[in-house]
Amino acid sequence: MTNLISVNNLQKSYGEASALRGISFDVSVSELTVIIGPSGCGKSTLLRCLNGLELFDSGSVRIGEHELKMNGASHHHLPAHLNAQLRHLREDVGMVFQSFNLFPHLTVLENAVLAPTVVKKLDRKEVEERARTLLAKVGLKDRMDYYPSQLSGGQQQRAAIARALAMSPKVMLYDEPTSALDPSLVGEVLSIMRQLDDEGMTQVVVTHEMKFARDVADKVLVLSEGELIETDSPDVIFTSPRDEQTREFLRRYL
Repeated sequence: MTNLISVNNLQKSYGEASALRGISFDVSVSELTVIIGPSGCGKSTLLRCLNGLELFDSGSVRIGEHELKMNGASHHHLPAHLNAQLRHLREDVGMVFQSFNLFPHLTVLENAVLAPTVVKKLDRKEVEERARTLLAKVGLKDRMDYYPSQLSGGQQQRAAIARALAMSPKVMLYDEPTSALDPSLVGEVLSIMRQLDDEGMTQVVVTHEMKFARDVADKVLVLSEGELIETDSPDVIFTSPRDEQTREFLRRYL
C-alpha cells in the first residue's frame, strides 16, 4: 500500500524538556492508525506536529505530496517558503479537537461552510450543498441552523467532524475526540469514525478508547515519554505486546 503519511526522526523540545524523541512511522492510504500511551507521553504534541500547529525542532513530516522539514524554525521567524508549505499541508489535513472548537456565533452550517469559502475560495453555493450533505451524514440534518450552544457534546463533536470533512482533506486527525463527552455520547462519535474508515478515509486518532483501538484500528502506535516504543496490529499490541512499558500501560487501562 502507498504511504500517505511519512514521519521521519521527529524531535520536539520545550526548553530542556524533550516532548518527542526521534519518532518515525508511516501511515498507508485508507489506514486507521491509533496512538495510545500514558498522559503526558507526547501523543497530542505528535498529532499537532502533523499539521503544523506545533513546529518540531528537526525531522520531517510528509502528507501526500507536501513535505515539511524543520531546522529550528519558530512561529515568530518562519521563512516564507515554510509558511507556504504549512498552508498547503493544512489544506490536506482535517483536525478534530478534544473541545470541539466550533465558532459559537455561527450556526452548525455556517461553521462547516466558512473554511472552504475563505481558505480555498470555493463557490459558496457548492460548498453549502456539500456541507449539508456532510451534516446529514453525521446525523445533523435537522440541526443545521442550530448554534453550538444548542447542541449536546456528541452533536457538537459530530459537527466538528463534518466541518473538517468540508475541506475535502486527505487525512483526518483526532486529538482525544471523545474525552470531553458524557460516556453515553461517545459511541455516536466513534461510529462516524468507523463509517469514514469503511469509506477509505485515512485517519490518525489519539485516544484512550481501548475497545475502539482494538476493534477498528489497522495499526496501533504506543508512545512513552516522547518515544515510539512499539508499533503493530491491534491483535499483537493487545494480546502479546513486546515492550514491558506497553504491558504496564495496558494493565492499567484494561
